[in-house]
Amino acid sequence: QVQPVESGGGSVQAGGSLRLSCHASGRLFSTYAMGWFRQPPGKEREFVASIVRSGSTTDYADSVKGRFTISRDNAKNTVYLQMNSLKPEDTAVYYCAARRLGMHTRISDNYNYWGQGTQVTVSS
Repeated sequence: QVQPVESGGGSVQAGGSLRLSCHASGRLFSTYAMGWFRQPPGKEREFVASIVRSGSTTDYADSVKGRFTISRDNAKNTVYLQMNSLKPEDTAVYYCAARRLGMHTRISDNYNYWGQGTQVTVSS
């Protein structure tokens, strides 16, 4: 029932910031764990961050920990990814994903619904 749509991507210089948004349809949004994944050019998709249904617990890949913050506003059916101190290696297509009937996870196959992705390009 959840159909995520990402927005907020763009181009930024190293050290800059971007905030990605993911809006998902459906009245059961607050019951889903949400995650952000990314796929750098020529590489495989990788885990970035995840958040439980209440927003009280989060998980981050080591590569983004301390720089990125995931949050959600269940009243707006939206999850966010605040990205600070961006590095060229953060360049990727970023995907929002929703998981039903389970805890947040780093395993992409555990997510049921995926957005189309939004491009983030970080230049030096």
